[in-house]
Amino acid sequence: MRRVVITGMGAITPLGNSVDEFWSGIKAGKSGIGPITQFDASINKVHYAAEVKNFNPGDYMDPKDARKMARFTQFGVAAAKQCIEDAGLMGNSEVLDETGIILGVGIGGLEVTESSVLSMQKMGFVKTNPMAIPELIPNEVGGNIAINFGLHGPVQSIATACSSGSDAMGVAFDMVRSGRLDTCLTGGSEATICQFGVVSFEVLHALSTGFDDDPTKASRPFDKNRNGFVMGEGSGMLMFEEYEHAKARGAKIYAEVAGYGASCDGFHLTAPNPDGIFGSKCMTRALKDANMDPSEIQYYNAHGTSTHKNDSAETQMIKIAFGEENARKLKISSTKSMHGHCLGATGAIESIVCVKAITDSYYPMTKNLDEQDIEGGCDLDYCANKGIEGNIDAAMSCTFGFGGHNGCLIFKKIKD
Repeated sequence: MRRVVITGMGAITPLGNSVDEFWSGIKAGKSGIGPITQFDASINKVHYAAEVKNFNPGDYMDPKDARKMARFTQFGVAAAKQCIEDAGLMGNSEVLDETGIILGVGIGGLEVTESSVLSMQKMGFVKTNPMAIPELIPNEVGGNIAINFGLHGPVQSIATACSSGSDAMGVAFDMVRSGRLDTCLTGGSEATICQFGVVSFEVLHALSTGFDDDPTKASRPFDKNRNGFVMGEGSGMLMFEEYEHAKARGAKIYAEVAGYGASCDGFHLTAPNPDGIFGSKCMTRALKDANMDPSEIQYYNAHGTSTHKNDSAETQMIKIAFGEENARKLKISSTKSMHGHCLGATGAIESIVCVKAITDSYYPMTKNLDEQDIEGGCDLDYCANKGIEGNIDAAMSCTFGFGGHNGCLIFKKIKD
């Protein structure tokens, strides 16, 4: 099969609205978590989230078009513009006409659903937003990207909860290496920080509470005092391109996509299987797909949600997939400790972390890991509170979603 490389990236995140700003925030150990500003959260139990800040849609698209988009679509269009420009493809109709778009969106325009239903209940159906459906459905981010930048390959939306972005990249990977496409824009986008979104996760007891005095300490993966995830939002986009195609046009190449694997726990709607067996299969399948031994992976970007069940189950998955000896040599971190849990976009955003970790030879930290939960089974090296300089030849990123969806991607340093 053909080799697939990454030739462009774009990011809108709680830590910054470009890849460089985002990565600088990761390396500095900054936190994108703070009080909720998008709605009055005073009646909620949860008062903080990882919001995208200083985002002006007009910097990336026609303001008139932006007003017809949900927030997740605005993020996606903005990150896509950055990615296409970074890949050196803006205005290249010969390539873009044949470029596909495969994106992960777990939920879609939830704030549009919320406001439209409230408007209908208050003022009747005649006052219902006529653009509600075109704004809220998950595929609209891909459609708007295609319209704005002239991409005319297949456009698809993948929904596997928090694994949506990872699974979308897996599909895009297969499309390019199989020869169906030479270039494919892929990643994910999500924006669910509205009252209905926060309340819905609150009643599941999934969100962190009790850190109102200092929200930056709320997301604490693998820590003994973790008590839930912090909702984030944003978009990450990557350009997947066939290696010889990229070389022929003189594109810069960040890294190679080495393998993809997926599995399903088939266990519970919202909780991972604690024995880790079926979650680990996405990792072993990705390793097999990449024809790599576990010992060849130096960095693992964890799903690491900061919930009790996820963090201990994920640690068990790593031990099963890598073996005890390799697992203890592995450097692991959850960057959700800084940018929150961006749901359907998280796999894409964290894949960008993996690519930058490889190109910069830098292992990001897990912030707020002050008292490692050894008794709870979190007993590996999670790069607690300090990033580490060091060579990385290959990195793995895993995401796990409601319904038992598990997705895994492996990236490696580019070699001729």
